[in-house]
Amino acid sequence: MDNLVGEFLGTAVLIIFGGGVCATVCLKGSKGENSGWIVITAGWGFAVMLGVFAATSLGAPQGDLNPAVTLAKLLKGGIYTFDQALITMVVQLLGGILGGIIVWLAYLPHWGITEDQATKLGVFCTAPAVRSYWKNFLCEFIATFMLVFMIFAIFNANNGHFPAGVGPYIVGVLIWALGLSLGGPTGYAMNPARDLGPRIAHFILPIEGKGGSDWAYSWVPVFGPLAGGFVAYVIAKAVGII
Repeated sequence: MDNLVGEFLGTAVLIIFGGGVCATVCLKGSKGENSGWIVITAGWGFAVMLGVFAATSLGAPQGDLNPAVTLAKLLKGGIYTFDQALITMVVQLLGGILGGIIVWLAYLPHWGITEDQATKLGVFCTAPAVRSYWKNFLCEFIATFMLVFMIFAIFNANNGHFPAGVGPYIVGVLIWALGLSLGGPTGYAMNPARDLGPRIAHFILPIEGKGGSDWAYSWVPVFGPLAGGFVAYVIAKAVGII
């Protein structure tokens, strides 16, 4: 039960800080408006770090915050049963919805004065710079493969045992690097709960002039990351990292 509470609230924290930095940079009238991609990528790195700290403080031993990571750890064995992994993924999704709602509340004055519908949607979920579904899928696959593969590599015994509390900082740097290097084509969801949860929040919330939630694209940041996490496990296992 502690794991579920931690994953739920940790994922909410992830979205509050991650969606929050998107709102800061993109919404009209924000004091951080137009501050750029470096701010967004740094903010998401911090968001993951803080989400993991929140999750583990509440009893989640892993602090996955991401169904693709949970899937890879299920396959690795010794952490989750299938049922435990499935319910963990569900609460991560619910945490993503809650986080999206809180970002909406925090930026209430800015939705009405932001005219562009895509900008509003971009606070909640990702969209490709160039829409080509299978090419976008490939980018999400590669980015999530690198996320999961590098998590396995970083915490491999050959790299030593990090002191307690250091791991989330290292993963935060990894997320920052992934955003800088692979985030350009699709906005680097790398996480079904990060994308689908807030997208659902966008769909249900009374956001002024919001437009559609782009459900035609929504499968890409769900299945691309899951496929990337799966293959990352297979390759990491094959080369002996895990």
